[in-house]
Amino acid sequence: MPGLIQKSGYIKPGNGGGHYAEYIATREGVELIEAPHHAHDGGGYLEYMAQRPRSHGLFSAGGSADLEKTMEEINGHTGPVWTFVYSLKREDAHRLGYENSKSWRRLLLAHQAELATAMKIPPSSFRWCAAFHDEKHHPHIHMMVWSADPKQGYLTEKGIENMRSQLSNEIFRDELLSLYQQKDLSYQQVRNQAAETMGRLIREMETGLCHSPTIAEQMETLAKMLEEHQGKKVYGYLKKPVKARVDAIVDELAKVPEVAECYEQWNQLRDELERYYKDSPREHLPLSQQKEFKAIKNMVIREAERLRLGTVTFEDVRVRDEADEDQDAVYFAWDSDWQMTEAYQSAKEVLEEYENPESEKAEQVQVLEQFWQRGFSLVAYQLGKCWRDGRGVLPDDHQAELWFRRAADAGYDFAQYALGKLLQSQKRTDEAVSWYGKAAAQGNSWAAYRLGKLYLEGEDVPKDVPKAVAYLTDSAEHGNQYAQYTLGKLYFTGQDVKQDRGRAWEYFCQSAEQGNEYAAFFLEHFDRVRRPNVFLSATRLLHHLGQIFRDNSVPPAAPVGQRVDRKLRRKIQEKKIAMGHKPDDHEEAPRQDMGGMTMGW
Repeated sequence: MPGLIQKSGYIKPGNGGGHYAEYIATREGVELIEAPHHAHDGGGYLEYMAQRPRSHGLFSAGGSADLEKTMEEINGHTGPVWTFVYSLKREDAHRLGYENSKSWRRLLLAHQAELATAMKIPPSSFRWCAAFHDEKHHPHIHMMVWSADPKQGYLTEKGIENMRSQLSNEIFRDELLSLYQQKDLSYQQVRNQAAETMGRLIREMETGLCHSPTIAEQMETLAKMLEEHQGKKVYGYLKKPVKARVDAIVDELAKVPEVAECYEQWNQLRDELERYYKDSPREHLPLSQQKEFKAIKNMVIREAERLRLGTVTFEDVRVRDEADEDQDAVYFAWDSDWQMTEAYQSAKEVLEEYENPESEKAEQVQVLEQFWQRGFSLVAYQLGKCWRDGRGVLPDDHQAELWFRRAADAGYDFAQYALGKLLQSQKRTDEAVSWYGKAAAQGNSWAAYRLGKLYLEGEDVPKDVPKAVAYLTDSAEHGNQYAQYTLGKLYFTGQDVKQDRGRAWEYFCQSAEQGNEYAAFFLEHFDRVRRPNVFLSATRLLHHLGQIFRDNSVPPAAPVGQRVDRKLRRKIQEKKIAMGHKPDDHEEAPRQDMGGMTMGW
């Protein structure tokens, strides 16, 4: 692929910058630029001939530069002066029209604002001069850059690459466009295949279990190392040995088959993408050194800290705790005829089907509101879900609370539970506990489970283990698999309760029979698991990594665009949800001193 060659360096203050300007302006092969002159009378012309500037090839933003003044300004400059060489192959320069100083000056003028930004110099303070050398095989320019304010200017590796990219994209713009179009089909095929494979692997990561003795041992070691660490327990604040342990855990995670295959697919996709704008192949770094995945490091630290503190955990991320829809129909049938029940069920089906147009959903919201006006209180629960989830309306927590409260006041336990969840998400814990309690008193297992969690964690309410166990037991007796699993884990470990392996086995069995994979794991390893929290921390890391892969799984369409950051993605997702979509739709180190200046190329 044709390209622009860039070399860079800088000259320290008082280290001969003015002489370098003189050198590039007058060296052999430079394209000379005529200095502007004016008509004079006879005597004036003789004076002009005696004082006319030397012939040189230096140009700047204003046109032909005054060599003497430029040398004087650079020699008196108390800040650094950066030097660049931009070179093209002769055939490229000839084909694209870059065989004279005019074309190069136009290029630099068109992009001086971007060059200034890359060097962290305000455009108003950006100063530069250059000279074109018509060398046989590599026509090129020498460029010097400085800031009017000597305290300004800072160049990083990223800044250097941005400068080359800006100029290169302009020079090869038409040819690059054609190249991108030629490559686009093959890239899209690779992209689609990778997306399909990675999607499957990510789902396996997010739902799988990680039973790695090596990771377990390293997590326990890291937990002990964190006991001695003073200050923030985040990666950037850790000592080198602790960082090395974190990296080792991440790289051990990378050996999990699903992760290894997914990371390979991710690298292949990035390789294909970078073929658009780079000649040299990209380096395949270990997972711990790949910047897009650095978030997993702090997750490793967080899990190790939870392990050190013995924090109670709840493996219920994928919990489904909404009302059973058939049960809704029974409630509704108690105070309505079959025609009304059928209309109610039809409205719910339209609202819950993702593919249905928002206009149809909005109509069904109106139907439910009419039911409410006719005295059917149950519909208030469905209307609360509409406003909470954005079904046929834009999400509005205030409206959701209003409708949930109406159904809760009517005694409907799932509305009481939904209202409690909404209030808890708003940190209105006391109110949430009250509504959970009313729902639990009616046998709602999810409300009892939530109360058990709250009293066992002891974060938003005072910790009360007996009360927590009572609620969890009540929930478990009503068939809640998550309460059964939690009780099994408590009695298995003897954490906060008296150890009872017999009861633990019984609860694990009840939970596993309902498909709880964690409970099934404990049954399978009942006599071999010493510290289940270590296994659980490794499994959560696998799930975290799956989410990070999901965040980085789809690269921008070629040619490369700017990656959407996490906050913007969240805003986009919130907007999509508001429009009725499902939630799951699918600084650098400074340049090192080069020790002076580069004379020639």
